[in-house]
Amino acid sequence: MYNICLVEDEKDLNNLITTYLKKEGYNVISLTKGIDALNLDEQIDLWVLDIMLEDDISGYDIIKKIRENNDVVPVIFTSARDQDLDKIIGLELGSDDYITKPYSPKELVLRVNNIIKRVYKSEFNKLTYEPYDIDLNKRIVLLDNVEINLTTLEFDLLILFLNNKNKSLDRELILNKIWGSGYYGNDRVVDDLVRRLRKKMPKLKINTIYGFGYRLS
Repeated sequence: MYNICLVEDEKDLNNLITTYLKKEGYNVISLTKGIDALNLDEQIDLWVLDIMLEDDISGYDIIKKIRENNDVVPVIFTSARDQDLDKIIGLELGSDDYITKPYSPKELVLRVNNIIKRVYKSEFNKLTYEPYDIDLNKRIVLLDNVEINLTTLEFDLLILFLNNKNKSLDRELILNKIWGSGYYGNDRVVDDLVRRLRKKMPKLKINTIYGFGYRLS
């Protein structure tokens, strides 16, 4: 779960944005004062900073402090002023985006999602099925940091199961997904492939549905 720090002194807007971000699955640290942001001692994955705050500390002051220790954590500025100078200053200080008030909470959430996926994209290409770690880009499976040697078909079958966890998949569907609709062999090749995958990854909970197919639970 990603940690979002929202610094917004308009309490109603703060509560509204916090609610939207939490519904999206984020852990939100909600602040209304700049001084609290400067003194925050938690790991933050993305900041949403209002430029103009009620206390003497601005969003610019906060990002300067952030950038002293972290050059890459993304920052989104919000402001009631739609001025090019604000945007330019924000970019010069290292912000990733700028949104003008009033804005739709859904638009802010969309921008947060896009930035999170871009900045932390490598994490979106990894899956975990205890005790296995699966890297989709490298197409490798690790068990205790030791690679399990899977063939192309075995890896494709594993991903099919993971993407359809707890769903019952019949042999014909598996055959079409893994071998393609142009394959004219016997569907018993599915059973053989499942057997090989089970042997290499015995911790996978692949249930046999007799007369039908398989289900990963």
